[in-house]
Amino acid sequence: MKPFRPFRTIQMKLIVMVLLLILIAVQLIGVYFISTMKSSLINSFTSNINAQAQLLTVLAGPAIVKQQTDSGGRSEDASTELSQLVSSLFSINGAETQVLDASGRVLTTSMQSHQSYVGRKNTSLLVSRALQGISDNSEEIIDEDNVRKKVIAKPVISGGKIVGAVYIVASMKEMYETIDRVNRIFVSGMLLALGLTAILGILLAGTITQPIKALTRQASAVAEGNFDERVPVFGNDELGQLSMAFNEMTDRLSEALSVNEEEKEKIASILANMSDGVLATDELGRVIVANRRARSMLGLEQIEGMTVSECLNIDKESIAETLQGKEFTLLIERPAKDDEESLLFRVTLTPIRRRDKGVVGAIAVLHDATEAEKLEQARREFVANVSHELRTPLTTIKSYAEALDDGALSDPPLAERFVGVIRSETERMIRLVTDLLHLSRFDSKQAPLRRQMVDVEEIMEDVVDRFSLQLRQKAITAGVQVASNLPQVWLDRDGIDQVLDNLVSNAIKYTLDGGRVNLSARLNEGGQLEIAVQDTGIGIPKKDIERIFERFYRVDKARSRGMGGTGLGLSIAREIIRAHGGTIQLESEVGIGTKVTVTLPVTQEGSEHA
Repeated sequence: MKPFRPFRTIQMKLIVMVLLLILIAVQLIGVYFISTMKSSLINSFTSNINAQAQLLTVLAGPAIVKQQTDSGGRSEDASTELSQLVSSLFSINGAETQVLDASGRVLTTSMQSHQSYVGRKNTSLLVSRALQGISDNSEEIIDEDNVRKKVIAKPVISGGKIVGAVYIVASMKEMYETIDRVNRIFVSGMLLALGLTAILGILLAGTITQPIKALTRQASAVAEGNFDERVPVFGNDELGQLSMAFNEMTDRLSEALSVNEEEKEKIASILANMSDGVLATDELGRVIVANRRARSMLGLEQIEGMTVSECLNIDKESIAETLQGKEFTLLIERPAKDDEESLLFRVTLTPIRRRDKGVVGAIAVLHDATEAEKLEQARREFVANVSHELRTPLTTIKSYAEALDDGALSDPPLAERFVGVIRSETERMIRLVTDLLHLSRFDSKQAPLRRQMVDVEEIMEDVVDRFSLQLRQKAITAGVQVASNLPQVWLDRDGIDQVLDNLVSNAIKYTLDGGRVNLSARLNEGGQLEIAVQDTGIGIPKKDIERIFERFYRVDKARSRGMGGTGLGLSIAREIIRAHGGTIQLESEVGIGTKVTVTLPVTQEGSEHA
């Protein structure tokens, strides 16, 4: 007869584990119960104090008004009425209730030991908030005796006016003592349950750990590449069947790994570079695997079977040296096709090695460098523009300085005119360098905003005042329209002034004599601040609108330069608005006028760093 061994089967082990899980679940339920009970007691305690405080604000209102308006004996009667009301109706164990007037002065208190507070001013922040009409004021404090207390302050309103406040400080000591007693009971039960669980765990450990240790040793050996060892089988139960299945799996895995090792290395290399175009070749340089990105970059649908040199249109020498173990990096340009633009991509050739066979192929990784090249081209254009903008005034300054040196100084009127030209060109260069410094700070994130509360209408009026002389000279009418519901906004005043100065200056420059410039501000449907500058000027052609915010871009270069423009004003304005988290848009029609709209989030004070 076989001995009865209930712990030799997985089924019985699972039953015991379920029992243990139930025990743990009971413990979790206990923790949840304690937490829920604590929250309920605290909420009940707070609700009770709030209800009593709210009732006291209703009953104390007439008495406070009576005390403030009367004098003599009637005032003393009002004080007595407040004292009786606080001591008889609102006596909370371990709590102090104070009634204060509109200035925060204590009129009465329920605690006899604090009668000296009567007549003094309560400087608590909660009292100040209550006297401002904020009714939801409460906090928990720990006094000098290490006792946790609940503090509540509510305004007393009579006749629609705040005539005083109610201030209650209630001890939570008894409530927390009750919670501590329940916690101690729970902890005792939990320790007892843990002790029983530990005993059961010891009984189960010996029946499970031995087969698992054997499986662990074999798994470690397989991970290290040793497929010769086998897991001992201790029985016909579930663990025994698992051991036999593991041994069978080890045999099959050993066979599969030797066959698929080469393919695994190739696939791993491709997967590691899927963000770029990838080509994998065999030892002869023929493509055997190509991803979708590589087909798109090369413009070829059928790549498999072609050589890498044919796909990339390069010489065979680089591929041959790669198959010998060397790495290469090439820069290749694909000509434009149909509506597509030309592509510039960087090709990295890397050999694929196998431990027992050496180089068995190559990997070609294609990285699209078109955008990087465009950025470099933009940088070159920027340098060329800066050089041109600086060379023109420098040439003028040099010419006039040479003229002065050649004898123009002896003619005062002519010398004065030449000096004026030199000064004008110098100021133009200073403006250009200043604008470039502004853009540089924005590009390097070194232009922090100095926000302050500003009145939008005041800003717009100031802008019109600054340009009043230019407006009168060209007989241009300026108007300011600000919505009545527009609040003060948290903005960088200097930055917004610079944006509006640039927009208004452009509007005046390109508006004919007798025209009109309108400035308006309102809140749009999304609750954002919308500032618009609209003129009746010559307008901007549609082909130039998309590029109008580019640096050094001018619609009419000769005319813009003659008016003193550098082509950077709108670029700086866009960067300032972006730093505020807003947007700037331009609408224009030739011969009708231009409208520039700036949209800014209505940021409140303290919501973000200035």
